[in-house]
Parts: sequence; structure tokens; C-alpha cells
Amino acid sequence: MSAHASDSFVIRDIRLEGLQRVEPGTVFAYLPIKQGDTFSDDKASEAIRALYATGFFNDVKITTEGNVVIVQMLERPAIGTIDFAGIHEFDKENLTKALRAVGLSQGRYYDKALVDKAEQELKRQYLTRGYYAAEVTTTITPIDRNRVSVLFSVAEGPSAKIRQINFIGNKAFSTGTLRDEMQLSTPNWFSWYTKNDLYAKDKLTGDLENVRSYYLNRGYLEFNIDSTQVSISPDKKDMYLTVTLHEGEPYTISNIKLAGNLLDREPELAKLIKIKPGDRFSAEKLQATTKSIVDKLGEYGYAFATVNAQPQIDQANHKVDLTLQVDPSRRVYVRRINVVGNTRTRDEVVRREMRQMESSWFDSNRLALSKDRINRLGYFTDVDVTTVPVESTQDQVDIDVKVTEKPTGSISLGLGYGSGEGPIISAGVSQDNVFGSGTSLALNVNTSTTNRTLTVTQVDPYFTIDGIKRITDVYYRTTEPLYYSTDSSFRIITAGADLKFGVPFSEADMVYFGLGFEQNRLDIDANTPQSYKDYVTQFGRVSNNVPLTAGWSRDDRDSALVPSRGYYTQANAEYGTPLGDTPYYKADLQAQYYYSFARGFVLGLNFQGGYGNGLNGKPYPIFKNYYAGGIGSVRGYEPSSLGPRDATTNDPIGGSKMVVGNIELTVPLPGSGYDRTLRVFTFLDGGNVWGSEGSSIGANGLRYGYGLGLAWISPIGPLKLSLGFPLVKHAGDQYQKFQFQIGTSF
Repeated sequence: MSAHASDSFVIRDIRLEGLQRVEPGTVFAYLPIKQGDTFSDDKASEAIRALYATGFFNDVKITTEGNVVIVQMLERPAIGTIDFAGIHEFDKENLTKALRAVGLSQGRYYDKALVDKAEQELKRQYLTRGYYAAEVTTTITPIDRNRVSVLFSVAEGPSAKIRQINFIGNKAFSTGTLRDEMQLSTPNWFSWYTKNDLYAKDKLTGDLENVRSYYLNRGYLEFNIDSTQVSISPDKKDMYLTVTLHEGEPYTISNIKLAGNLLDREPELAKLIKIKPGDRFSAEKLQATTKSIVDKLGEYGYAFATVNAQPQIDQANHKVDLTLQVDPSRRVYVRRINVVGNTRTRDEVVRREMRQMESSWFDSNRLALSKDRINRLGYFTDVDVTTVPVESTQDQVDIDVKVTEKPTGSISLGLGYGSGEGPIISAGVSQDNVFGSGTSLALNVNTSTTNRTLTVTQVDPYFTIDGIKRITDVYYRTTEPLYYSTDSSFRIITAGADLKFGVPFSEADMVYFGLGFEQNRLDIDANTPQSYKDYVTQFGRVSNNVPLTAGWSRDDRDSALVPSRGYYTQANAEYGTPLGDTPYYKADLQAQYYYSFARGFVLGLNFQGGYGNGLNGKPYPIFKNYYAGGIGSVRGYEPSSLGPRDATTNDPIGGSKMVVGNIELTVPLPGSGYDRTLRVFTFLDGGNVWGSEGSSIGANGLRYGYGLGLAWISPIGPLKLSLGFPLVKHAGDQYQKFQFQIGTSF
């Protein structure tokens, strides 16, 4: 920076030289001098400092000609392009966003300090992935119009793997037990999927908190992590973690009591205490206790209740006396419920799911239920419910329900393979929130070697203001049950429509009533089993039915995709009215129960039963038969192969009675931690199908299968692989050890 000035004078004019991209008005806005001011050396130095501080210029000079001040500026080059070379681990677009966050982006002025900062950010990004040997070189190349090109060249090198995780000072629990509480691990067979063998500081912080919680939940109040050492080998390929800890002694509860304002509800609140005198101290149970008390007070309108645990520690005897100080604060009622964030979805779609009403006492239980119901709509990626005190009042709050909408329309194309169905192709278009009304409309096509389906479904969840659901279905199905067993081209073609109404009896129970029309056509040929030929001879190729249905369902599972606790039950009855050609009735029941007895270990029980019979002296319609065998039923046997078989062709023809039971134990995949998306399981299945006596053979008792398998929530849907073996063998049974299917639920 330099200034050449003469004696002080009054500035008659200011001339700017050297500008290319910066506007003159911008320069004058930063200049501390203007026309009419008295010019001096001090004013010149101040002007140079002000312009240089803008970051727009590499050099600034001020000279004078008479009473005219000349400001000569050399602009900094602008960043024309930012590019990367040698990048394989990251997406370039994501790296560009990361550099933009530190201030480096295309169009900004070049600043070496900023480029150095960006280079360090790139290195940090690689460190988070375990690439400690990564080297970043920055090349600046001048281009036209006073611009530069910035190129970051990266030599990624190998990623550093965690070779050892050591604990020092642990006596009560083994190193292996503590490692099981950590997400980070040494390399194993599944590290390519979990990436848990790559060191990350945030993961280590979370793992150490898990270890701390493990000790605190088992009474070790004096537990402390003294130090954590992370070392890397000279070649930067191997990492070693060493955690030094102090366990202390386990503490037991000597006494626990409630104090504070208990609102004359001490017996009721005391029932919520989950730890008793004589028990080992557990931070998890203590936290659950305080939360239960706060939630209970919230049900009575105390939205701001607090419970503070005050421990008195007896170090000599390793006991702790707990006092739960309860402060219910003030009771409030809800003045207004505000729905925000919904641009397409109508307010009423959200409000009708609310169980917390305006102008009523605040109820935390109803508010939590309201949030769950809004979440279950599936229209929003996020639902945030907050309680906001009303200003200038002591007994009112507003409830803000903030939703983040997601696209509810979808077009899907799928390709899969089922061991019992061959190639499976599916396509569909659906809109779950048509015009923001909450009504859904879907068109789906599924085709495989043995089954083809076309369905159009419309669901109005609030057909009435009381929440009665209306479901309208139109469908067309083609089934070739004998495709794999004979050369027959026998097909069952079903077309129909039905209208159902779902009546909610509670928050979890729904009762369904429906009426439909269905036409079944049996296309037979010379190789068709005799039982089907006999049915066609007696009743004709085409049967029209008017089924009346009634059903009930209850879902109490914690997850429909990967359940670990709770139960699911559904029952359905169908009556073929005399308005159709084949009067009949059938009843179906399915019950599932899940119990997690250890972290990641889930016991699942499943039962399915069905029974049907004909009416008015007519047999049960053969196209309504049940089938069993294969994945989703009794594994180890070929799909749909159990039960009666045709006496002439020995082909399975199904039956009017079916029972299937499954016992499945799911455990975490060794080496994958507690990843719920990748699990192994062992199973024991049993079941069979029975029909009426006559032109059929087989069935004679239950069939049992056992085995093991792998379950994976893959990017294309839930995938199950199973290896099954039959326990009971009979002449004519058909076996299939390896089976898999995409989308199966049990």
C-alpha cells in the first residue's frame, strides 16, 4: 500500500482507476473521503486501509493531481472454477457443499487463507472416513478475465482400520462385554456393510456414553472414564483405541421416597416408581421413573411438571438414598392449536387426528397420542409438537403442530424373484393424499410366473366425521397353481370389486364390514387334475359370488417392518350369500406376538388358521381353497405343496381347512453390532391343509420344518433367505431346502 500526497487541500474530484468487476458505487460506499473534504496524509492512509479491508483488492494506491484524488486499485482475481481430482470416497457435489460452508465457492474473490481453510476442511472430511493417509494438494491456475481455477488433487491412500480396542481398569465386566456396547469394532466379515471398523470421533463419543450407561444401569455410581487414547501406526493404516476407566463398587438403593407437592396423589405416583429398596441402582430405571411421574402429572394438566432426583450417597456401605423432588408447577389448559408447515395438506386432515382438544385441560397422554396418529398418516417427514405458554397468562398454553410435508405421490417399478413364483415384476402409481384431502388412490400391477394381479384401490379414512373408513377395491387376478408341477395350462381367473367400511372401536381396534361382487372362471384342459374337472362339470366354468365380509384388526407392534415387541391380530369372516352361484362361508385368523428378552434378540410367534365350508348342500368352492408350504408358511417344503393332492395327477389342490404356526428366534448378525436391518434367525414351522374326502389323497397330519435364515431390509424391500429341513416326511411330500422372497413379513 502506498500514498503520494501533497499538502492538505479541498478535494475537488475523486477518480477511480483499475476497476473491472467492482462497481464504482461500491468503492465510494467504503471510501471515508468524499468531494469537498480536506485531504491529508492521514485521510489517504485511512482510505487505503478501508478499501483493502473489503477483501476486493490486492493493491491500493492513492495519488493526487492538483485538487483531484486518484485511487488506483488492483482487483483480486475471482474464482472461476472449483474442481477435484482423485476423489473416489466422496461425491463431488457433497464436497462442493462442504467447501461452500467454509466460504469457498465459485464467483467469490480468491483468498489464499480461505483456500487453505478449504484444504483443511477436505482433509477433515477424509479423517471422518478413516483416511488418515489422505494428502490434498491445491493448484491455482490463472484464467481469462482476472479469474483463477482452483483444483484440489487428492491422494486418498488406504483407510485406517481399527485393529485393537482395549480397556484398562475393568474388573466387573470383561473387555468383550464392553466392546459389545460399542458401535466401533475391529474388522470382521461384515465390516464392508457396517463400516464400523473405521474410526470416527463422534462414534467413539457415543460408544463411551454407551459404556458409561452400561455401568450406571448396573449400580456403578463411581464409574468414570479417566482417559481415552487413540493411536495410529506409522503407515497410517492401523488404529488402536485404549480406554482407561475406573469402575468403583456397585451401589444398592437403601431408600427411595417422594417429596414436594404431590397433589394428594402420593399412592398413585408411588406405583410409578420402578426401583425399590434393596435393588441395584439403575440410571435407566431412575430416568424411566421420573419420566413416568412427569407424564402422569401431564395427564392432569400440569404441562411444566419437573421431578429431580436428589441422591444421598453412603460411600462406606455403597448405598444410596434417593429423594424424588416433585414440582407440578401450574395447571394449564389449551387455548389454541396451531397447524403450521402444511402447504398442500388441509388443516382438517391434521386436526381430526388430534386427541388433545382446544379449551380443555392439557393432557400429555392425549398429546403424545395425537402426535403418533399424525405420524402414522405417512404424509409428513417430521412432526414436531411444542407447548407454548400464552403471554400475560398463568394458566393457558398454545399447542404448535409443525409438520414437514413430503411427496405423497409415487410411481414404482420393481423386479424380483420368488423361489416359488419365479420372476416377479411389479409397477404402481399411487397418491396417498389426493389434493391434500387425506384420501388415497392407487393402481398396482404385479405379475409372476404363476400369479398376475391388477388392482385399483381408493381409501377415504374419514368417510364420516366420526372416523369411519371407506375402502373401495376393483381387482383382476389370474392364478396358475399347477405351473411348476404339470404341463397343464389350467388357470383360475378372478375379477371383482368390493366396498368395505372400517369402524374404529378404540385407538387400536378397527372393525370392518364389506360387500362385494366376484366372478371366478376356471380354464381347464386335458391335463387339469380331475378334481377341478369334476367341479366344472357340476357347477360350470363360471361362478358368480356376492361375498359379505366382516373383520377386526388390532396392531400393537412397535414396528410393522422390524417388530421387536407387541402383538398383531386380525380376524376375518366371509359369507357367500345366496345371491351368488356357490354359497359358502370361511373364517380366517392371524395372530403374531413379539418379545425381546435381550438386546437384539427377538422371539416371534405366528399363527394362521382358516376354515371354510359350503352351504345348502353344495361343496366349498375350489377356487377359495387354502394352500400351505414354502416361505411365509411351512419352510422346507415346496410352496403350496402341502395338503390334499389330486388322486389322478398327484398335484396339490389345496383344501378348505388350514393351520400354520411359526416360532422364530431373531438374533443380531455376528459382527454387525445391533443393526436391525441385517439379522439372522432360526425357526420351527408346522402346519398343513385339509380338504373333503373324495378324489384327493394326502394331508394326514401336521408337517414340521426347521432351519435358519437371513433377514435383510434391502434397498429394494425386505428380503428373507431361509434354509429349511423337514422334520416329518410322508410319501408324496415335495421338499425345497433353499427359499427366498422379497417382501415377506414372517
